[in-house]
Amino acid sequence: MAQLFDSVRYLKGVGEARAKTFASLGIHTLYDLISYFPRTYEDRSRILPIAELQVDEPACFRAFVTSQPRTHHIRKGLDLTKLTVADETARLNLTFFNQSYVADNLEYSREYYFYGTLNGDYMGYQITNPIFEPVEKPGLLTRRIMPIYPLTAGLHNNLISRSVQQALEACLEELPELLPEALRTQYGLCDAVTAYRNIHAPASFEALAQARHRLIFEEFFIFSVGLSLLRASRGRKRREAFALPDQAEFEAALPFSLTGAQRRAIGEIAADLSGGSVMNRLVQGDVGSGKTVVAAAAAWITAKNGGQAALMAPTEILAEQHAQGLEKLLGPLGVRVALLTGSMTPAQKKTARAAIAGHEADLIVGTHALISEATDFARLDLVIADEQHRFGVAQRAALAEKGDDPHLLVMSATPIPRTLALILYGDLDLSVIDELPPGRQSIDTFLVGEDKRARINAFIRRQVSEGHQVYIVCPAIEEGEDESLRSAEAWAETLQMAVFPDLRVALLHGKMKSAQKEAAMAAFARGEQDILVATTVIEVGVDVPNATLMVIENADRFGLSQLHQLRGRVGRGAAKSYCVLFSSNRNPETLKRLRALCKTNDGFEISREDLALRGPGDFFGTRQHGLPAFKVGSLELDMQTLQDAQTAAADFVSSEELPGRPEYQPLMERIRALFATAEGT
Repeated sequence: MAQLFDSVRYLKGVGEARAKTFASLGIHTLYDLISYFPRTYEDRSRILPIAELQVDEPACFRAFVTSQPRTHHIRKGLDLTKLTVADETARLNLTFFNQSYVADNLEYSREYYFYGTLNGDYMGYQITNPIFEPVEKPGLLTRRIMPIYPLTAGLHNNLISRSVQQALEACLEELPELLPEALRTQYGLCDAVTAYRNIHAPASFEALAQARHRLIFEEFFIFSVGLSLLRASRGRKRREAFALPDQAEFEAALPFSLTGAQRRAIGEIAADLSGGSVMNRLVQGDVGSGKTVVAAAAAWITAKNGGQAALMAPTEILAEQHAQGLEKLLGPLGVRVALLTGSMTPAQKKTARAAIAGHEADLIVGTHALISEATDFARLDLVIADEQHRFGVAQRAALAEKGDDPHLLVMSATPIPRTLALILYGDLDLSVIDELPPGRQSIDTFLVGEDKRARINAFIRRQVSEGHQVYIVCPAIEEGEDESLRSAEAWAETLQMAVFPDLRVALLHGKMKSAQKEAAMAAFARGEQDILVATTVIEVGVDVPNATLMVIENADRFGLSQLHQLRGRVGRGAAKSYCVLFSSNRNPETLKRLRALCKTNDGFEISREDLALRGPGDFFGTRQHGLPAFKVGSLELDMQTLQDAQTAAADFVSSEELPGRPEYQPLMERIRALFATAEGT
């Protein structure tokens, strides 16, 4: 009997080269292999008579070979092997391309099971390259529900299936049972051995459904227990409660009135800061919803209690803008704001760091320079991370280590449905700003084809002639990445040389050096450029109130939520703003998705639409730092199972003795492994 964590080299037919190919899929051990689940299934269990086969519908049938297979050499690289088969209902022609070996494997007058897709026209019907097995042999490729696995070069489906079956026979009995028996009984779950056997070789679709339900529940349960333990561990971290100043003093100093959603978020933060435990809170709000003033309130409360706050921004120019804006908001309240970025001169950094260490600054705004060894805080009590998805958990932790268990506030401008946010950020408390400040204008959005190019170019020129600026976003950086995509470099050159030779066109993309990117964005913000051609590097950028038009090329290549973020770069000033989506894609689902953006400016509504249309995998794009990927479960389709697993996890963690008992060590090890993988450690 093999062990779960033996190498796949243990298997017959898996040598060094094939083991490397398996490794490219993340499969190193037998356990990795049996945990490599099928992406779909083909029903080869239902046997049809030939007369009932339908065109373009794969099916399994039983037939005799009624002619000697003959191979014809058509030309170099093309051989055809043809034969006829028959059952009691009809005859059928079979054709095999470049599979001359079938002439030896299919014997005249012998009976086989076949699986393939009927095709034909006025010349007659046939099946091309069917799978076949003799009737007297076990059904490995026919007469069963066939798992279809994700593939890579060098690994075909039958090879993976055979290898999985070998692994199951060798080590399945060694598989630990992670779910308590009482829990399995309560939620009607099969045991682990049955689940793994039936996910790979289901005897029926009912057995497959039971296996999937068990594995989805287990996956969500492990994730939920892990998050619950994280929440419980940080809940035990106590610290001195802040005294709350009169919020009316803060509001009186603002040049605008707070929205109800902003007041609610500030109230939740204030309760955390005065509660005697370490705050870990996510503030999620749409583009332009006013998250910065909420962060300012948290920094003000911290400063009033003698502490320091640090705000880490993803780009230097955004850090500079935050510092300027927060100085205007908090300076009159006596909060001293300092800036620390990597591009500052050594003398400037030295001065800033001295002010930070000497507690001559209450709120320090910066980039990754904040977490360098040279930066010391006098009393760091609050860490604020702007645009949470740009920072990994490790980076936030590195900044937090500059203080003694400081409070943590993370901000995200990527609105997602609340239920989903509670899952994804389960170790954080959640505040949602779902209300835009008065006067925040909607942006008119239009979906156009290439036939409107001249018209849009004229519109761009009109915006510039009125003293405004324009963003043009391309999905690729340079030519050659994908011939069907507009590239930023080539398009910027075309616009400058041929379309707008009299206007100032600038370029910004991710392959530019950091200093070049900062300089390009700063020049655009100062009004020194009329048009900025860029990639999605501007998705999180600086406010340019004078920019009134966003043009997005190949808009169908972006997710709705990403398009919404890009659109949010305009509409920040008093002038009417617009967004133009260029797409030549005529796919009905694609058009439906893009038109949804034209109908609403509500980021939460857009995110719901994006999730429904594209599913969670595409919806999130690049995985959030610190989040494990789900192999079987779908955040969209398996919500009830998720809720059951969360309930079960909460009960499990709240039971004092359960998580620590020896029989649950395999479960705890799996949780640790899951979160360690997600963190990349």
